Amino acid sequence: MRARDAELIVTDDEESAAKQVAELLAEAARAGSEIALTGGSTPGRAYELAADLEPDWSGAGVWWGDERCVPPEDERSNFGLARRTLLNRLEAHPGRVHRIRGEDEPAAAAASYDQELRGTTLDLLLLGLGPDGHVASLFPNSPGLTETERLAIPAEAKLDPFVERVTLTPPALRSARRIVFLVTGEQKAEAVAGVLAGPPDPAVPGSLIRAESGETLAILDQKAASRLRD
Repeated sequence: MRARDAELIVTDDEESAAKQVAELLAEAARAGSEIALTGGSTPGRAYELAADLEPDWSGAGVWWGDERCVPPEDERSNFGLARRTLLNRLEAHPGRVHRIRGEDEPAAAAASYDQELRGTTLDLLLLGLGPDGHVASLFPNSPGLTETERLAIPAEAKLDPFVERVTLTPPALRSARRIVFLVTGEQKAEAVAGVLAGPPDPAVPGSLIRAESGETLAILDQKAASRLRD
């Protein structure tokens, strides 16, 4: 099934959606891909399952689409989530771990990550979706949505947790070979409809993010897909 410029997979429930994403992550890890992870409340189960499916990530590189500006030990850290649910479960850690330094000053952390990412093409970019339609830390109508040169920028949070962020920019996100949205829950249904069935709109940032030279895939559970028409 397809929506606007994206392939859709609608699963029965949240666990099934997590399994679908875990299989893609495990496949990418086996291939030695450059993989960008996401934070938020949804992907943790997919990370646990991916570690079970493929415990050897030694050939892969791991990146992050955004980070909260907190130390890695902070429970709000996107890196911390991935460490607890994925990295600490692996028998062989990724050969390349590119962490956004959330403990640093946001502008400096963003500039450093921008330079680190240059020359790299992300093979698999995993994205969540906020109930307001935001992706990474690109919030509705934020100035970062118009960025055309930088790959990583500081960003102000518009939803809880209200801490400063570092986020990849639209050019960095769109350059990925495969973009995968993972969205579950009825509270995201309106945002899903806006992102996948509506026109490109800065008020719904996810609607602006599609792979320019690759594939965009949305993996949803039935609740998240409930406002999409057949």
